[in-house]
Amino acid sequence: MLTELKYCSPKCNLFRCGKNAVEYHGNNIWCQWTEEECRISNCSYATCIKRRLLPRGVCGETVKRKTTEIEPEELGPAVKLKGKALRKIGEKEIF
Repeated sequence: MLTELKYCSPKCNLFRCGKNAVEYHGNNIWCQWTEEECRISNCSYATCIKRRLLPRGVCGETVKRKTTEIEPEELGPAVKLKGKALRKIGEKEIF
């Protein structure tokens, strides 16, 4: 992950409110649903057009993904198939 997480803001072009309850008043962004200032970290209706909004209002565009390769031996014992599953898959063991 990056050392510095960036949080989504209602001023972002990709931000959308699920209730269509956001009003823009100059620098203030007001939620008509809760009648208080819009806070994405606490709102369950806050969404992102690119589906990058992570829990607690973190912008997923600023987070790098970590991937690791896992060998089949690390997954555990193989599962032996019988009957219909064996005919459909064509292998006796799957990992």
